[in-house]
Amino acid sequence: MTVFEVWAPEAGRVEVDVDDVRHLMQPVARRPGWWSVEVPAASHGTDYGFVLDDGDVLPDPRSRWQPHGVHGRSRVYDDDLHEWGDDGWRGRPLAGAVLYELHVGTFTPEGTFDAAVDRLDHLVSLGIDIVELLPVAAFPGERGWGYDGVHLWAVYEPYGGPGGLKRFVDACHRRGLAVVLDVVYNHLGPSGNYLSRYGPYFTSAYHTPWGPAVNLDQPGSDEVRAYVVENALMWLRDYHLDGLRLDAVHALADTRAVHVLEELATRVETLRGHLGRDLFLIAESDLNDPRLVTPRETGGLGMDAQWSDDFHHALHAALTGERQGYYCDFGPLEVLARALTEVFVHNGTWSTFRGRSHGRPVDVSRTSAHRFLGYLQNHDQVGNRATGDRLSGGLDPGLLKIGAALLLTGPFTPLLFMGEEWGATTPWCYFTDHEETELGRAVTEGRRREFARHGWTGEVPDPQAVDTFRRSVLDWSEPGRAPHDALLAWHRELIALRRRLPELTDPRLTEVIVDHDETEHRLVMRRGRVTVAANLGSAPVLVPVPPGEPLLTSDPAITVSAGLVALPGVAVAVLGPGPGPVSGPVRS
Repeated sequence: MTVFEVWAPEAGRVEVDVDDVRHLMQPVARRPGWWSVEVPAASHGTDYGFVLDDGDVLPDPRSRWQPHGVHGRSRVYDDDLHEWGDDGWRGRPLAGAVLYELHVGTFTPEGTFDAAVDRLDHLVSLGIDIVELLPVAAFPGERGWGYDGVHLWAVYEPYGGPGGLKRFVDACHRRGLAVVLDVVYNHLGPSGNYLSRYGPYFTSAYHTPWGPAVNLDQPGSDEVRAYVVENALMWLRDYHLDGLRLDAVHALADTRAVHVLEELATRVETLRGHLGRDLFLIAESDLNDPRLVTPRETGGLGMDAQWSDDFHHALHAALTGERQGYYCDFGPLEVLARALTEVFVHNGTWSTFRGRSHGRPVDVSRTSAHRFLGYLQNHDQVGNRATGDRLSGGLDPGLLKIGAALLLTGPFTPLLFMGEEWGATTPWCYFTDHEETELGRAVTEGRRREFARHGWTGEVPDPQAVDTFRRSVLDWSEPGRAPHDALLAWHRELIALRRRLPELTDPRLTEVIVDHDETEHRLVMRRGRVTVAANLGSAPVLVPVPPGEPLLTSDPAITVSAGLVALPGVAVAVLGPGPGPVSGPVRS
């Protein structure tokens, strides 16, 4: 027996079509706009769809299973059929953790949850604490990034559907890995989006780069907000996820007194207490506004953490020398030093890229560094380049090691992008599989025009081409051979060092001291008894450092004596309290 319910406030007649038999639904008392009917013969595996005013059969807006794709009928899914094996799991705090961002479809050649499980031991040996999945809500076609999802309650079938995600989370928890899911509430994709047929899910009052805004504050928005908030709780509760990464929250247009993010934070806190395990929310925002991670009790929105693009831009520009686009305000080591100590480079200062002042200062005396995620690469910063090229495709190995050292010994919660740890040579391109010919052509042409406007004259891979997707799949033969094995060992040692030395997970931004010399291209970061000395230039330099033993060095020519570290060109050393170099990660 299954009770079917749907919100369709503008419909005069609603039916549910169950295996080609239609059942008339009735308005639900005290729930305006909701319709309901009980169908005794329907159970797990039964296909169905809703019919509004004798129109077409439409998929369920809250479908939990879409085995026939985004345009097909929904299927009843019974959550209780999965036997969980993580009864003892109590979560993993975000503070002190190392995250690993992966895209299920390109993480392995098979592109499924089950295949990804077979690679989890690699993440454990690397020292990862939390796996962050790119979106898995059902989206069109056989391949894609997932940011054009249209069935936000269903798991993408080619990855393994709802059962596959549960098996993946279970397998992660058995290995001590927490799981974060990237969710997109600021827009829906253009193909397979039937929400507007049901009600006022979107509003013309605001516009986003992706089309009409989700209706969070206009008439009818109470149920739309419930759709968003209850969806988030569903992932955490029914799939045992440990956290959510909220995509581009600056595009959530909401003028209500209680912002939808604050409402979500309150509900997640309630669920955390009910489940008795750690849950957290990580936001992506372009606003450089620390109120996002300020507790609700002191006037903030109560997010647990946010991505920190300024740190990425500062580190990327310092390593690569790139100054185009939003990198125009970054590059000098002084800017990188500000990012490491103040979080936001644009904290009320002028942004050349935006043509205006931008941001707000972080109170470093009161804000924990772990609330900001730092990264050298991620899906956006690789995939939104014209050819999806990684840093390993153009940077000197020594610079890759410097970047990893500053990331993994820095004050922020570090995030690695899949394959970064071994310097993967496979690109990670932008790829789609829109079934509509005109839509696919528009995506291809639009991307080429975008890069042409920025002066790009080289190849722009066709997002719709299967080969663009295929060459983005990780090559798992690389980690076991040179030169990738050396970079992988470097990342393992850095993460192990981070786990061993409490200075490297100290949340106090006031304890981060950074000195730099633009002429000699050197930067020294001190965190308590730990010193990280980096030479980004080609000429050797002598750098004064506090007393300490060499814990990790990128070049055997590095020497330390009499308070000076001798760094050859493009090298980095981590110094601090003994014992000497670590050999690998230790997991409790």
